Amino acid sequence: MGRFRRAVARLTADEQELARQELQDEAVQCGATAVTSCQRGEPVCVAGTLRAVTLRPRAGAPTLEAELYDGTGTITLIWLGRRRIGGIECGRSLVARGRLTSHDGRPTIYNAAYELKPSVA
Repeated sequence: MGRFRRAVARLTADEQELARQELQDEAVQCGATAVTSCQRGEPVCVAGTLRAVTLRPRAGAPTLEAELYDGTGTITLIWLGRRRIGGIECGRSLVARGRLTSHDGRPTIYNAAYELKPSVA
């Protein structure tokens, strides 16, 4: 009965809901924690897709910011002193690790260690 219900749910769900669920499933497979379950001040592992990548100078130094979406919420990844990082681009999937903090009221990881996931062609 469980398979039947999942099949019916997939047929009746909209595309955004299916994409959200797929991202959540991929994050679980990577051993990542859902963004909405992460606690500030704790080391975290999150996985998802980059929705925005922006160069923002801070105090005269270059800063690369990326918004990671995992299907439950977003987290900002900030790399200080970087103008560009190869592979960090919109639409790319990755796993990021670091200590969660808050910047402008948003969950943030500074200078996250990351692993790029293979691009889907």
